[in-house]
Amino acid sequence: MNRTNRKWFCIELPTTEYREAWDLQVRLVNERKDKTIDRDIILLLEHFAVFTLGNRGGLKNLNVSEVFLKESGISVIHTERGGDITFHAPGQLVIYPIIDLRAARMSVTDYVENLEEIVIRTAADWGIEAVRNPLSRGVWVDNNKLGSIGIAIRRGICFHGTAFNVSLSLEPFGWINPCGLEHIRVTSMEQELSCEISMHQVRQAVKSHIQEVFGAELVKTELSELKNED
Repeated sequence: MNRTNRKWFCIELPTTEYREAWDLQVRLVNERKDKTIDRDIILLLEHFAVFTLGNRGGLKNLNVSEVFLKESGISVIHTERGGDITFHAPGQLVIYPIIDLRAARMSVTDYVENLEEIVIRTAADWGIEAVRNPLSRGVWVDNNKLGSIGIAIRRGICFHGTAFNVSLSLEPFGWINPCGLEHIRVTSMEQELSCEISMHQVRQAVKSHIQEVFGAELVKTELSELKNED
């Protein structure tokens, strides 16, 4: 565990369109890179329903027609993050860290393992035993995926991050080969426990574990405040 007195901005957003959040990340990466923003940032949010393709992704892992998707009102967006295809929707907590990995003296491997650890510890708070899988990044409950990892790094600054299934509908995962893997299933905290889960409580637990795992103090911040912070 990396114990420091670093302070990171923590910005909690309402349910947000994927492209809007993506544009925001790119802007924050550029501002972090040129020191306009002098601290690392954590974004916490949920997305409206969307499929995203990473840099290893292709439509070959989409098992329904584009006509079907259009009728369902769900778009497919190509991104620069790592990984293949996945699904986002309300009820899934998305964690987007904007971190200068070189300044933090953190390797990419350590960073990814920290993201996994946050999901593992949060799941454990609800009595769910989640683990890593050496064959596939992310967090698993038995052979079912609970959390996905997909990151990008631009000149040492990371963005994108992890998606943690709390209470979203799992049906659309059946329309794809999640993360490009056939014959796997996806799960959620509600699926595992067969009861309703408070997203607010999960957010609070995630923030606590981010502080523990990364050794940073999260400072609640509004987007409008960023450039006014010392």
